[in-house]
Amino acid sequence: MIEVTPTIKIDESELEFAFVRASGPGGQNVNKVASSVQLRFDVRNSLSLDPDVKERLTKLAGSRMTEEGVLIIEAKRYRTQEKNRADALQRLVNLVRLALVKPKLRRPTRPGVTASAARVSSKRKRGELKRWRRYDPEAWE
Repeated sequence: MIEVTPTIKIDESELEFAFVRASGPGGQNVNKVASSVQLRFDVRNSLSLDPDVKERLTKLAGSRMTEEGVLIIEAKRYRTQEKNRADALQRLVNLVRLALVKPKLRRPTRPGVTASAARVSSKRKRGELKRWRRYDPEAWE
C-alpha cells in the first residue's frame, strides 16, 4: 500500500510499471539498460479514490491521461531503475494530493451602492476635467 495521506492509500496492485530504454545522456549504458519507468494507474477503475477526486485528478493530469482513464507517468530523470521508480511513485502521490484539495467555491458578488456611486463620481470628475481641456475657438476670440 502506498500512503498518499493517512486516510487514503493506493493499492500497489492498481499500479503497473513498465521499464523501457531512456533517451538522452548515459553513454553506452543508455543503449543496453531499460532504466526509464512508465507508471500506469487506472484512475477510472480505482477503488482507492472518490469520484470527485478522480474527476479533479483527470483534469490535473491533462495529456498524461488516456481516453480509457489511465494515468501514465514517465520517469527518466535518473540513471537507475530504482530511482526512476521512486520518482514516478512520488510524482503520482503529489498529483493525487493536489487532486484531494477541493477548489474554493466562488460566490458571485455585486459591488455595494457606495462603491458604485464613488466609481460614477470619479468618472464624472474625469469627464469634466477633459471637457475643460478641450480647445474651443470661440473662447479665444
